[in-house]
Amino acid sequence: MANSGSGETVTERIVRVLETFDADRTVQTASEIGRRANLPSSTAHRMVAELVQCGLLERDEEHRVRLGMRLWELALRGSHALRLRQAALPYMERVQARVREHTQLAVLENDETLFVERLSHPQAGANITRIAGRLPLHASSSGLVLLAHAPRELQDRVLAGPLGAVSPETVTDPVRLRQVLAAVRRDGIVVAPGTVESVSTGVAVPVREGRGRVVAALSVVLPRETPTRPVVDELRAAAAGISTALGARRP
Repeated sequence: MANSGSGETVTERIVRVLETFDADRTVQTASEIGRRANLPSSTAHRMVAELVQCGLLERDEEHRVRLGMRLWELALRGSHALRLRQAALPYMERVQARVREHTQLAVLENDETLFVERLSHPQAGANITRIAGRLPLHASSSGLVLLAHAPRELQDRVLAGPLGAVSPETVTDPVRLRQVLAAVRRDGIVVAPGTVESVSTGVAVPVREGRGRVVAALSVVLPRETPTRPVVDELRAAAAGISTALGARRP
């Protein structure tokens, strides 16, 4: 795509416009989008109009703007995340029926933990994660699984910091974090009390594809004092089932 006067490509500007939306900001005016995307007002209004015209954005009856169904449709076509979710959901539902808290599926995306599915019981404990939400790799049980099995250069980049604390118990010391990652690779499990919220414990295991590469993390979030051993057994059985399903569905 051609560059703008600022040196940005049109594609980069479109991404900035779309990134102004999140789970807490689902509807905006074109002017609000322009301010949050740091775009001139005329440029923002023109881009919004073009994105509405092609269906990537939609206008409501008050002429405010939201993400379009066309964007959702395109995102799901041939998506690796869709294939992974389809393979994982039956096993996640089994875990959820027995644990009755939060069951989550996460992948590594742009050096962060991206949650692609979550099942929750109405009376489950605290959990800040959400579908399509992100956390730093070092700051959740799922992220620790993904980071432990990531390429060495990615691990070194993350460990070089800064390692921000999501909670007072998030591991932010690089030496200690390397020890945690080594234990994850050795034990095949993460039990992380208080890493995200002090009242919760995250428990996570790796999900592997047919050739053994780790492609996701399967986790549950429990109240802090809940015994974790039964959950570990459930997660390991589910992860094995997902890995088998992924192998069976390989083109």
